[in-house]
Amino acid sequence: MYQVLRPSQSLWVPLRGCRYHVRQWGKAQAGATPLVLAHGWMDVAASYQFMVDAFSEAFVNQRPIIAMDWRGYGLTEAPATDSYWFPDYLADLDALIDALYPGQAIDLVGHSMGGNVVMMYAGTRPERIRRLVNLEGFGMAATKSAQAPSRMAQWLDELQAQRAGDNALKPYPDAEGVAARLMKTNARLDPDKANWLAQHWAHPGPDGQWRILGDSAHKVINPYLFHVEEALAMYGRISAPVLVVEASDDSLSQWWKGRYTLAEFHERLKSVPQLEKAVIQDAGHMLHHDQPQALAAVLEKFMA
Repeated sequence: MYQVLRPSQSLWVPLRGCRYHVRQWGKAQAGATPLVLAHGWMDVAASYQFMVDAFSEAFVNQRPIIAMDWRGYGLTEAPATDSYWFPDYLADLDALIDALYPGQAIDLVGHSMGGNVVMMYAGTRPERIRRLVNLEGFGMAATKSAQAPSRMAQWLDELQAQRAGDNALKPYPDAEGVAARLMKTNARLDPDKANWLAQHWAHPGPDGQWRILGDSAHKVINPYLFHVEEALAMYGRISAPVLVVEASDDSLSQWWKGRYTLAEFHERLKSVPQLEKAVIQDAGHMLHHDQPQALAAVLEKFMA
């Protein structure tokens, strides 16, 4: 089992009808810039533990570091729903920052879905961000207005499937089964890290079966189309320096099969006023699991 170097403390924050669970590391010093970490789809705040452990003592001791479980994930308690709305993530982040760091600029990191959230948030509230890091948050493939009727119909169909229980997430007999699932998804994940993550990524139920701490309603498609021009308008309003970190593996090619490419993503990034790029070698989409030391070093240098 992975041995944690810097245990987190749990903080509970009531906001927007939710009881948000927040993991906290580091030390809150007067005038220090907080570092806020946003996880990705079907992930949890604890996913950042390996990266936090890889930070230098000086970096951790000079600032508070937090990671929240988004609504519908981890230990955060949220109202029951049959689908989730992307703007709610921005609103939750805004409320969380106001609650914990009112009037203070922060450093913000987001992975995957969280990377998409932080890019849009930084363009909406540019004054709140000192430094911004996007870890493999590519956005979505471009869409056309003609797709709107079929997309809305797909959403309605998926809501029916959700109500019928067709989206239910697969249970696992034990934590070892969860760890095996994590390693199947990410072949680079060491067994010791997988066994540790399994304890935070899933919990046992009354029947003894382990279930993922992610609401199956997250699998329901968004009814509204992704409009590239709207995303670019937000990118263009980001005033903070931005670091975009990619893994050496090309996740977009694996997911989109040519319908959306890294070249398209890099073209979109030209709208960001102050941009730096970095590539983490020998890493896949979960680069904070694969190469936490290399990633931590890149982040520390950028945020210095």
